[in-house]
Amino acid sequence: MASSESSSQMKIVNGDGGYVLEDVPHLTDYVLNLPTYPNPLRSNPAYSVVKQYFVHMDDTVPQKVVVHKDGPRGVHFRRAGPRQKVYFRSDDVRACIVTCGGLCPGLNTVIREIVCGLSYMYGVDKVLGIDGGYRGFYSKNTITLTPKVVNDIHKRGGTILGTSRGGHDTGKIVDSIQDRGINQVYIIGGDGTQRGAAVIYEEVRKRGLKVVIAGIPKTIDNDIPVIDRSFGFDTAVEEAQRAINAAHVEAESVENGIGVVKLMGRYSGFIAMYATLASRDVDCCLIPESPFFLEGKGGLYEFIKKRLKENGHMVIVIAEGAGQDLLAESMQAMDQKDASGNKLLQDVGLWISHKIKDHFAKENKMAIVLKYIDPTYMIRAVPSNASDSVYCTLLAQSAVHGAMAGYTGFTSGLVNGRHTYIPFNRITERMNHVVITDRMWARLLSSTNQPSFLKLKDVHEVKKAEQPLTPPLLDGGNCNGGGEEAEKVEQVPSQLL
Repeated sequence: MASSESSSQMKIVNGDGGYVLEDVPHLTDYVLNLPTYPNPLRSNPAYSVVKQYFVHMDDTVPQKVVVHKDGPRGVHFRRAGPRQKVYFRSDDVRACIVTCGGLCPGLNTVIREIVCGLSYMYGVDKVLGIDGGYRGFYSKNTITLTPKVVNDIHKRGGTILGTSRGGHDTGKIVDSIQDRGINQVYIIGGDGTQRGAAVIYEEVRKRGLKVVIAGIPKTIDNDIPVIDRSFGFDTAVEEAQRAINAAHVEAESVENGIGVVKLMGRYSGFIAMYATLASRDVDCCLIPESPFFLEGKGGLYEFIKKRLKENGHMVIVIAEGAGQDLLAESMQAMDQKDASGNKLLQDVGLWISHKIKDHFAKENKMAIVLKYIDPTYMIRAVPSNASDSVYCTLLAQSAVHGAMAGYTGFTSGLVNGRHTYIPFNRITERMNHVVITDRMWARLLSSTNQPSFLKLKDVHEVKKAEQPLTPPLLDGGNCNGGGEEAEKVEQVPSQLL
């Protein structure tokens, strides 16, 4: 196999048959003569019964599982898990954990499992919590974390460490890491947070520090690429059902009732799409990736009128980033951003509710009763469900195994059902979107029996933008990346494929 250093954030290993390993950095890449130690798991009774509990050094996970018989083997990532040798003595480890960005179900579970994983698996007893996001490194106190302190936090929503947006000052953060003697940093956050983690890793490497920077991807919108899904997503979809059910009850209890539910999804409509598919009570789902229009033949108003005549009621689910182009003329906040650099959006749910009411009031032919529900902050604040809790545990343990084994500059993530270490630059290079020329969106349209609202010209433009250079292998996917055009084909969560 041939190996090459494509950047400090990723190592490329080329093998036979088109095999490409996009490997993560290791401490030994820039710190010479590091000693290794036997993994404490050798004497851990929990692992001694496992037939093969150490991951082989050459184990990798393919990004795509569906390939052509004569096609290349495609891109792989390093498989996560414990290694036979570790690069830290348990007594020497001084770890810290930080949470950044918005709230998401499962944050406390991840914190708990990092602390317990370090303690129970590796005997580490020095773990700090950084209070209040990135700025907490240099402006706030730390919290001492022990298994006893974090024992019950998974039962609560939010994060016990506090969080914030922005506040990223690389020099101050790394200075603080050095001053406190920290050598393992676990960073939990979305794409912006992971970009910040990548910059911290680069500075740590530049200074030649024996410090691991490990990321755990967090986004309730599921808009981080490469990984199957992000933690909290399943919980968000499950909780969204409560709002949809309430809207459905309100709508069917009156004549010409309309229930409008706004769900999370600034740029990606995964929560709205999956909640709609799971609910079976939704008549129309509107997401940022799929343009729609209100007036005229084939527009939303016409569809609402048709569905009300058929059923006497209807439920509309709209993602928060949908229809923003229709609000553009009235959006003073269009170019304003929050501390994380996210564009400030108007409340499209409230806006569309008023537009629908005004339209049918002017017609004077059909009196409607519309109820608007926005469960956003209720969903963000709940504890994780059973599925996400298990997922959070495995993500945290995988990150701990990787850090102890000396890997750095990586994000722990699920790829095709296997836990892997992914280079930061792959996580931050683009955003995960619903592909509206894909089977999953077609399944939703079939389920709701709604129109796509796309005009023929729009369909051709979307298909052209998303067309890979080689034939699609799975719902618009491509086993080998396929060049620049293929990179536009986004990943789809695999749990319902």
